[in-house]
Amino acid sequence: MSEKIWQIEADRLILDNDTFIDVETLESITSFKNKIFTFQNNELIPVEIREDGYYKLVPTGSAPTLEINGIKMHRSKDIDPLTDAKLKTQLVVAANDQVLDTCGGLGYSAIFALKAGAKKVISTEKSHAVIKIRNLNPWLKKYADKRLELIHTDITREINKFEDGMFNSVIHDPPRFTSATGNLYGRKFYDALFRVMALDSKLFHYTGSPKKIKTKDKFIKNTMKRLEQSGFKTLCFHDNLQGIYAQKN
Repeated sequence: MSEKIWQIEADRLILDNDTFIDVETLESITSFKNKIFTFQNNELIPVEIREDGYYKLVPTGSAPTLEINGIKMHRSKDIDPLTDAKLKTQLVVAANDQVLDTCGGLGYSAIFALKAGAKKVISTEKSHAVIKIRNLNPWLKKYADKRLELIHTDITREINKFEDGMFNSVIHDPPRFTSATGNLYGRKFYDALFRVMALDSKLFHYTGSPKKIKTKDKFIKNTMKRLEQSGFKTLCFHDNLQGIYAQKN
């Protein structure tokens, strides 16, 4: 978020009059190109959590991305996390929208929904570890806004509490499809999404692209079919965003 130049004196990096990092400590982390460190209690500590998996912040050319068990949660090849979030959000969010951001992660989509002029953004996240990592990442704090409501919850349950037609736009950005996350790609959840969306509202559903879309990947086709069965129209797979655009008309 910012850069600063500090002095080096007698093999120490001087942060202020009373705080410094010795050269041995700095050298000890130079081999970790894929980690971010924070300086706490005179120690350089990696921003990582080991709970039900291995979660860590990973540097990019702009804001950090989240990595879980070696899998990056944002696209990072030829695009940075902020640009990715911006493009997805611009596709569906308009000024004065009430926005649902499922599986909010580090909150980058929520940030750009606010920037797009959303009236309200409800962002949900289920994972304790992800929330801990998010709280250590300063990017979301920079955009603290009373229009943003962060909820620690399982969206597949929380969605039943929302009123019919409550949202004008939805960013559905689930983890990649596995047996553990399959309900986020299921017909029951898509029916619930359709219910809470207003008429003429828009959905972006990140899916990733397990295979090239030009091969008519069965996973993408089946996901679009379930969305269509739930009532969504104007479905289109955006190859550059690796996700599906849909409307409730």
